[in-house]
Amino acid sequence: MLLSTPLQYDGNPRDTADQVVELEKAGLDLVWVAEAYGFDSPTLMGYLAAKTERLQIGAGILNVFSRTPGALLQTAAGLDNVSNGRAVLGLGASGPQVIEGFHGLPYEKPLGRTRETIRIIRSGLKREPLESHGIFDIPLSEGRGLGLGKPLKILTKVERDSIPIWVASLGDKNVAMTAEVADGWMPIMFVPERAHDVWGESLEAGQAKRSADLGPLQITAGGMVAIGEGQETKDLLEFLRPMYALYVGGMGARGKNFYNELAQQYGYEEEAEKIQDLYLDGKKKEAEALVPLEWMELSNLVGPASYVKERIAAFEEAGVTHLNVSPVGDSPTAIVSQLKDWVS
Repeated sequence: MLLSTPLQYDGNPRDTADQVVELEKAGLDLVWVAEAYGFDSPTLMGYLAAKTERLQIGAGILNVFSRTPGALLQTAAGLDNVSNGRAVLGLGASGPQVIEGFHGLPYEKPLGRTRETIRIIRSGLKREPLESHGIFDIPLSEGRGLGLGKPLKILTKVERDSIPIWVASLGDKNVAMTAEVADGWMPIMFVPERAHDVWGESLEAGQAKRSADLGPLQITAGGMVAIGEGQETKDLLEFLRPMYALYVGGMGARGKNFYNELAQQYGYEEEAEKIQDLYLDGKKKEAEALVPLEWMELSNLVGPASYVKERIAAFEEAGVTHLNVSPVGDSPTAIVSQLKDWVS
């Protein structure tokens, strides 16, 4: 397995970017730069490209609504150039809360939009004219490029005519589409022992239609890594409760929350319902208290070295190719170096 990490920052990402340089020296292979509705991802990725030498730099993720396929193509090509061929493009549909609440756009046809965006970007990197196959067409301009005018191709010579495209997806149809057309898959709060039960059929359905040219589907998953004996180390999992409760309880509305559905698929139906009710009623602390400890334990790597090695093996057995870690301890670089020895 390779090692990746999400760029963690609280207020000032420049400070964290400096730490990424040290993580690269320790053996980190890829950094994912999230966007959500904070700082934009491409600016930070370009900054990291200038500060690193070997590390792959991934968007984790850019949504397919707030930028046109042409703009996403430009971002991918530009980052790949300034990083000398180290770009990884992570895409996703995000959710109604971000797309409608922050970008002011209707959350419509997320699956089709993601698929068509991937096709257009791949075509564009080969310097072919950008043409829509339907979802981006404007009725009065049918067949005329991406809705309007004559189709154009990217003006500049690209660094590579093929850049890895990963997709963050959870729902059955979206996961099947990811397994069919993407280079990699980015699930969240991943429990390796239950992944096949939740997504096995979808992955198999998508891979049955997958082009051999894409190669095997890559998967990045993991979580907090803290290595140590005693209760103090295990107590670090408690810091994850607010994040799990936010996703399960607050990311979306009742009946329209992908993460709540995931919790139910993992077998936490009762807890998922109660967490959402409490969270939406403003009782966040009570919601956090109901996050199953088992879920946090299985989706992270926290405990003695022997236990962490067992968790690494479980992720690898589930098909994870990029162990995505957030090291916690006195020396994150030392943790990454230690993990690199264990996964190599």
